[in-house]
Amino acid sequence: MERAGRIESSTETAGSGPAQPAAHSWLRVFLIFLKLGLTSFGGPIAHLGYLRGEFVERRKWLEGGAYADLVSLCQFLPGPASSQVGIALGALRAGLPGAFAAWLGFTLPSAVIMIAFAYGLRLLPEVSAAGWLHGLKLAAVAVVAQAVWSMGRQFCGDRLRASFAMLAAVAVLLWTSAWAQMAVIALGALAGWRLLPAARADSVAHADFRISRKVSALAWILFFALLGVLPVAASATGNYGLALFDGFYRSGALVFGGGHVVLPLLRAVVVPEGWVSDGDFLAGYGMAQALPGPLFSFAAYLGAVSHGSPQGWLGGLLALTAIFLPAFLLVLGALPHWNQWRARPLLRAALDGVNAVVVGILLAALYNPIFLSAVRGPIDLALALGAFALLQFWRVSPLWVVALAALGGALLA
Repeated sequence: MERAGRIESSTETAGSGPAQPAAHSWLRVFLIFLKLGLTSFGGPIAHLGYLRGEFVERRKWLEGGAYADLVSLCQFLPGPASSQVGIALGALRAGLPGAFAAWLGFTLPSAVIMIAFAYGLRLLPEVSAAGWLHGLKLAAVAVVAQAVWSMGRQFCGDRLRASFAMLAAVAVLLWTSAWAQMAVIALGALAGWRLLPAARADSVAHADFRISRKVSALAWILFFALLGVLPVAASATGNYGLALFDGFYRSGALVFGGGHVVLPLLRAVVVPEGWVSDGDFLAGYGMAQALPGPLFSFAAYLGAVSHGSPQGWLGGLLALTAIFLPAFLLVLGALPHWNQWRARPLLRAALDGVNAVVVGILLAALYNPIFLSAVRGPIDLALALGAFALLQFWRVSPLWVVALAALGGALLA
């Protein structure tokens, strides 16, 4: 059986298969991932394909089986799976500096564009009423609808899992807060553990990741400490910066499925508090569909366009750091224990329950705020349905679909 790449906290290279023996410098890792950050369109699933093509087929950093194990690990954890895979690949070649360099290179292009877009909305308020921007909101309807469709088919394949999703959707629609979504995720794990059939332990390939248990323990301690301390500190001080960091950190720490699933969590953080309007929220989300790199870069836009202080580029940097920090800590903390965890059938059943309820959370977000805020009449609905058809049935690139939706919105304004 193929062995997964060994990820260590030093700058020494470890791995299996045909990986090149010499460690890369963090700068070399940064430049490689910067190229991917400029060219990786299509969302998280497409990103995993880009990463496989670059590092398994072209550069041969690790073998296909090792890469599959790495993807399996990152999909198990909360957070953006494709970014977590990139972080692990960076660590594989240049240690912890390489992990940071990989994330920075992959995320920087989309984050810079999203912050610039936020400045554009603030300097030119009339842009918020532009037809092309309304078209971006309609594109967001289509993109999230496609995510619900594909995730529903993957994670809700029977009546029980579909029921989990429907109940979750009803719960978060009736109880509109970030805590509601966290409670639903916890109940989904409990329901999966108790009601879903346990997966066979021998159905999962072995993965051999190596990182010191000391580093793992420190990562877990910091992860849970921030999760507990940040909301208390934000509430006690009333400091906006702390509250912003706490909200985005929680979103990055507790979202299962990554990508579009973070949408309702982020909206619950910024819209009810009045930090970002619903219109600005959806405009930025629509813009994010047209960009390469991770969808979580949307956080940079929200921090930059927010009404508190800090805002602008500093607020964007604060929000971006907060939402991605859990991804680092979870990957580093999980590697030494991953094989033992996923060999436990009941734990895999609990994860199946979580996957089902996040489909329901995303379905609720599709209705409110996305559909209610974007679709104002039959013509809007027709444009959104057309964009969905192009994405789902004609397999048109999201970049082109977003561009066509923006053009349609401009022409119909």
